[in-house]
Amino acid sequence: MATADSSADFSAISSVDSSVVSVDSVSSESEQAEQKKEKTGFFGKAKALIFDREVILDDDDLEGPLMELEIALLESDLALSVTDAIVASVREQLSGTRKRLGKNTGSIVEEALKNAILEVMSANVFDFDEFMEARRGQTVHIAFVGINGTGKTTSIAKIANRLQKNGYSITIAAGDTFRAGAIDQIQIHADRLGIKVIKHQEGSDPAAVIYDALQYAKAHKSDVLLSDTAGRMHTNVNLMAQLEKICRVSTPDLIIFVDEATAGNDAVERASQFNDAVPINGTILTKLDADSKGGAAISIAYITQKPILFFGVGQEYDDLLKFDPEWFAKKIFEE
Repeated sequence: MATADSSADFSAISSVDSSVVSVDSVSSESEQAEQKKEKTGFFGKAKALIFDREVILDDDDLEGPLMELEIALLESDLALSVTDAIVASVREQLSGTRKRLGKNTGSIVEEALKNAILEVMSANVFDFDEFMEARRGQTVHIAFVGINGTGKTTSIAKIANRLQKNGYSITIAAGDTFRAGAIDQIQIHADRLGIKVIKHQEGSDPAAVIYDALQYAKAHKSDVLLSDTAGRMHTNVNLMAQLEKICRVSTPDLIIFVDEATAGNDAVERASQFNDAVPINGTILTKLDADSKGGAAISIAYITQKPILFFGVGQEYDDLLKFDPEWFAKKIFEE
C-alpha cells in the first residue's frame, strides 16, 4: 500500500512538475517575443530618429559631388562657361535645402542637374511648325549657314521633305557657289524630292543667286525658299562678310545654323561666331545618333541663347527629329 501510495504521490508530483515546466516554457516564449518586439521597436525608432531625419545641406556636403559634377560636364563636351553656370544652378538649388540623412547626396545632385539642364534647354524653345503655319500663304525665306562637311545640304533636303509633307511648295537656292560640286549635290537632292532649284554658274556671286531665287519664289507663289550657302570657316573674315551680304540683300525670315552634335566645343565656338556675324534663329545638330554626350546642344543653346530646332539622326530624309527639351534631358541621363 505504501508503495502504491508512493507511486501515486510520484505520479502526482510528476504531473504537477510537468505542468509547471509547460507554464514556464510559455512564459519564456512570451518574454522572448516581447523582448524581440522591444528590440524591433528600438531599431525602428532609431531609424526614424537618425536615417529618416531631415538635415540641411551646406556647402561642405556639396563640395565633393559638385566637383565630380563639374569634371563630368567638361568631359561631356560642355563649354567651361556653361559648366560653371550649371554647377552654380545646382549649388543654388541645393544649398540650404533639406534632405533625409539616409539619402545619397549624389542622387539629389543628379536631380538638380536634370532641372538645370532642362532650364537651359527650355529657355528659348521655338516651334518651327507653328512658325511656318502662321506664315502660310506668304513666301518664307530660310537660309542655312555653317561649315562644310557638317550635313548642311542634307539638312536642307530633310527640311524640304518635312515641309512638303505638310503641304508647302518649296524652291531651293543653290547659294553655295564656292565649293566644287555643291550645286550638283543640292540638285541631286532636289531632283529626288521634285523641287525646283535656282542656280548660277560655279563661282558666281551667291548673294545674286539667292536674290534671283527669292524673286522666282515670290513670282511663282512658292511657300518656302530654302537657301544653301557656302560652308564657311568661321575664322574666314571675307567669307563671313559675304554671308552678311547675302542676308542683307535677301533678308531671311529664319537663319538656321547647322553643325554636328559630335563636334563638341568646336561646334560651340562656330555657333557663337556665326551668331555674331548673322544672328541665327536656331540650330540643327546632325549626327545625334553618333553622340552620347549631348554637350554641344546644351552649350550652343546656352551661349547663343537661341533654340535647338532639330536633330539629324540618320541619312534618310525622314531622319529629322524635332527638338523636345524634356526628351533630350531624359536621353542624356539614360546613357
